Amino acid sequence: MQWLYERNADNSARFVLGTVGEKPLVCFGINPSTAEPNHLDRTVNIVSQVAALNGFDSFVMLNVYAQRSTDPDGLDECVRPAFKNENERQIAAFVGGRNLTLWGAWGQLVELRGYLPSLLQDIVALPEVANCSWVSRGRVTKGGHPHHPLYVKKDAPLEPFNVDPYR
Repeated sequence: MQWLYERNADNSARFVLGTVGEKPLVCFGINPSTAEPNHLDRTVNIVSQVAALNGFDSFVMLNVYAQRSTDPDGLDECVRPAFKNENERQIAAFVGGRNLTLWGAWGQLVELRGYLPSLLQDIVALPEVANCSWVSRGRVTKGGHPHHPLYVKKDAPLEPFNVDPYR
């Protein structure tokens, strides 16, 4: 298995984690935790399993905000422009205008910091993701957001998800 792994020099931000393939399932969470190649956390393990169970040959984990934190409450109070800019650059480079399946999985956490909805809006508006299809698993949260992978039944299917409210 060949890995994709992009992070900053001091490992305080991770931009891309996944495996190489022709048909990846691309999952968008809120922020990365400790997962690394060959040392996945619970969330990324689920993403890998869902990809395999749904006919994808690989998976990629991306995030709305690239700051590594095992607790979302530890996220920066204010956005770091360098994290935002590099995250968007990495997302655009990976997707590259391809027709990929993007799994929205940020959950209610998108409301945790005031800057997160605008970061998500900027990601959804990237021209490189325009050809992609968005999906989610399970019912949306009370706030209308797609659930985090840890909080969905194992047998929940991937279903179309409308990202227009995030534009």
